[in-house]
Amino acid sequence: MKKVWSIVLAAGVGGMVALGVNRMMEPPAATNFAEKQNVSFTNLPAASGITELDFTAPSEKVTPAVVYIVSTLGVTEAGEMDNPFNFFNMPNPAPSQGSGSGVIISDDGYIATNNHVIEGAVSIQVTLNDKRSYVARLVGADPQTDLALLKIDEKDLPFIGFGNSDDVKVGQWVLAVGNPFNLTSTVTAGIVSAKGRNINLLRTRDNQYAIENFIQTDAAVNPGNSGGALCDLNGSLIGINTAIATQTGSFSGYSFAVPVNIVKKVMDDLLKYGIVQRGFLGISIQDVDAKLADEKGLKKIEGVYVAGVSEDGAAKKAGIKEGDVVLKINDKPVNSSSALQEEVSRYYPGDDINVTIRRNGDEKVIKATLNNQEGKAEIIKAEPPKADFSIEGAKLRNTTREERMKLKISHGVVIDQLDNGAFKSAGIEPGFVITYIDKRQVTSSQEVMNILKAKKGAVLIEGVDKNGNDKVYGLKIH
Repeated sequence: MKKVWSIVLAAGVGGMVALGVNRMMEPPAATNFAEKQNVSFTNLPAASGITELDFTAPSEKVTPAVVYIVSTLGVTEAGEMDNPFNFFNMPNPAPSQGSGSGVIISDDGYIATNNHVIEGAVSIQVTLNDKRSYVARLVGADPQTDLALLKIDEKDLPFIGFGNSDDVKVGQWVLAVGNPFNLTSTVTAGIVSAKGRNINLLRTRDNQYAIENFIQTDAAVNPGNSGGALCDLNGSLIGINTAIATQTGSFSGYSFAVPVNIVKKVMDDLLKYGIVQRGFLGISIQDVDAKLADEKGLKKIEGVYVAGVSEDGAAKKAGIKEGDVVLKINDKPVNSSSALQEEVSRYYPGDDINVTIRRNGDEKVIKATLNNQEGKAEIIKAEPPKADFSIEGAKLRNTTREERMKLKISHGVVIDQLDNGAFKSAGIEPGFVITYIDKRQVTSSQEVMNILKAKKGAVLIEGVDKNGNDKVYGLKIH
């Protein structure tokens, strides 16, 4: 009987793509990570110049910039944990949490990871290789590529420089660095087994515009590795480890990573716009294989077949027709649907591209102006949400690392201001740090909000006052 592989996301979790993601913070002055990565890298010798295979130097370079991420999930109104991490992520002892990995991509604390590592989280805890711990903010996420951008408040951090995934070759050595099974700072080695893999993983999660053009490797990746680094022997980032092919839930020989050229585009867009910008041609596509070539009378098995054209899409306006075969986007050959999707996704709404097609045996170049998902040739900018972490008269904020060190606590949420309500009635004063609610540890304002909104009646609040004294209060939530 033919084996059927189940595709499982490692530590958590191709059509053209565009999905809006709410911004969680104002973007800083820098608008892309090429600008932010403004230091000189000391590269190791090129792989072709290495006379003895040795992974120690790239491992030492990369490992300090790979972080361990623990995501605490939200609470439903019934008080039960909404936990998509049970299947897709490495479960922690507490059923409310899931863990994965992340990659520091700038020295001021920006971190790339997988969306499925932090999806649904009300609190995101990041632990560095040197054991320092931070509460991270979500800058933005893109389910269509399964990527997310986080930010921690720190400077002068080690980070990994971007490589070029277009230059990656099948057969070259690579390293995977992450935190499998909660084993932090783990390095494995393998080779690139294939490029441009579409395993129909993201689309199965109702992402009809998902982009899958994975780098496939045989470097061992297990639950907990998701969001970690795939690097070359120069210690440059070439991908974000995302998935494994397995029948057991653990590594069975192949793993898949989002190419870094996709990662760069997504991270830059989330930083600058708060939402990923992608151009749409407005076509449905199909890989050209021997069967399709015979059915459609195609003389060559190459390119991507145009199975349909949207009525008001960019392709129809440009003159592309059903039955055309797309051979190139600008000067880049495309021989699979996933490759065409990735290539178009690198451009923005309003960009002009040259589409080389074959029609009735003749090649021609057609100029097309890409649209956004709404059918307009313009950039969409996300509006930042108005975050208001106030409940029962208390205005909340996350603690800083300095505050936690001063108060000798590892976690907590500060009551910044206090008006009439349950907190004031219980005798709590401004400056009090909530560390536990009904014996459950809390690390973020959103987490406190979610817990209390699901509560009624008596609630036990534990924490420390502004002088570091332990206090316990009983709240009555109506």
